[in-house]
Amino acid sequence: MRDPGRQRYSAAAIALHWAIATAILLLLISGLWMTDAIEVPDTRADAFAVYQWHKSLGLTVLVLSFARLAWRLINPPPGLPAEMGRLERLAAHTTHVVFYVLMIGMPLLGWAMVSASVFGLPTIVFGLFEWPHMPMFAELENKAPVETALKRAHSIGGYLMIALLVLHVLAALKHHFVDRDHVLTRMLPFLPARRVPNEETQ
Repeated sequence: MRDPGRQRYSAAAIALHWAIATAILLLLISGLWMTDAIEVPDTRADAFAVYQWHKSLGLTVLVLSFARLAWRLINPPPGLPAEMGRLERLAAHTTHVVFYVLMIGMPLLGWAMVSASVFGLPTIVFGLFEWPHMPMFAELENKAPVETALKRAHSIGGYLMIALLVLHVLAALKHHFVDRDHVLTRMLPFLPARRVPNEETQ
C-alpha cells in the first residue's frame, strides 16, 4: 500500500533502477560497436567475445526487470508531485510503461534471435553456465527469415531505447533545475528520506 507522504523510493527500488540503467547503457554501447566490429576481420574475435558478454548482460536485465516489476507491485512507488499537470503526469506514466516493455521485450527478442540463428551458437552466461535456446525458434526448419526479422525488431528496439533514455534524462533534469521538485532526487542513492504530505499519489 502506497504511503502518500513518502517521497523517496525504497533502497531496493533504487538499487534495481541503477543496476538496470547501468546494464542497459552498457548493452547499447556494446550493441552499437559489435554489430560493425563483427564485419571487420581485425576486430571479429573481440566482437564474438563482446556478443557473448552482451547476451549475458541482456539476460541479467531480463531477470532484474522482472524483479523490479514484482517489487513495484508489492511496494508501490511514491506519488508524483501534486503540481504536475495532467499531460505531464500521463507522459510520465506512459514513459514508465514503455520502459518496462523494452526492458523485458528487448532481452526476449535477443534470446529469440539467438535461438533462431542459423549458426546455433550457445549462450554461456558470463562463462558460468549455458542458457538454453527457445525451442520454438531453435527447432525451426527455415531460420534465416525469422532471424532477420528478429534482428530488425531488436535493432529498432535499441534505437527506441536510446531515444527514451534521452527523453528520460532530459525530463529528470527539467524536474530538478526548472520545476525544482524532488522527482530526480528521490531516485538518487545516499540521500535521506523526506516526507511531503501534500504530494499526490500516482
